[in-house]
Amino acid sequence: MKYIIVGLGNFGASLAEKLTAQGNEVIGIDTSMTKVDTFKEKISHTICMDATDEFTVSGLPLKDTDIVIIAIGEDQGSNVMVTALFKNLAVKRLISRAINPLHEKVLKALGVDEIVHPEQETAERWAKKLCMKNVVDSFELGEDFSIIEANVPDEYVGQSIRDMGFRKRFNLLILTTIKKVEVKSTLGKNRTESRVQGVATPDLILAKEDILVLYGANKDLEKFLKQKTE
Repeated sequence: MKYIIVGLGNFGASLAEKLTAQGNEVIGIDTSMTKVDTFKEKISHTICMDATDEFTVSGLPLKDTDIVIIAIGEDQGSNVMVTALFKNLAVKRLISRAINPLHEKVLKALGVDEIVHPEQETAERWAKKLCMKNVVDSFELGEDFSIIEANVPDEYVGQSIRDMGFRKRFNLLILTTIKKVEVKSTLGKNRTESRVQGVATPDLILAKEDILVLYGANKDLEKFLKQKTE
């Protein structure tokens, strides 16, 4: 995968390093030459440039880039300007950092694909989420094991956990599932909520919209997710 990360602060630099270490090609961008020099040995490519300059940005390999992440956090104005510029250049997938609820609303209005909140979410968590296709969320348990949320593979819809033989086939444990349910508010309006269904039993039948909560070794999780996307 190829990434462009704009802003090499604590979150942006950490994410860029982890994605690079996992074998991805990463272009890290910052206006500070000091930061660019600091991370040039740890990130695939580092560039000192003003990402609000449309002419300069248009010279980046945007068509070959899978994901652009705007990690600027110190200057909300620059964050919004850079996000809007990359959105106008029609990058494949755009993720931007939000500092507060109002900032998040502005980013949503710009049409970003996802919003990251570094104050609540770690770079490790986002690196796993970006590198493992179809992962909804993840929680790392040491270096070798994780708990992840993943969509139900189409071939298992309508089957029970027992019928799937999931534990034997993938060496992974389904802890529970999360279902989207329609609930009515006190004002009578319907809204969709995600609800954890409790400990998964062998007789649980999986539905298309369910989310699996899986526990296992990272290598087994990656094997399952790779097969799921092929």
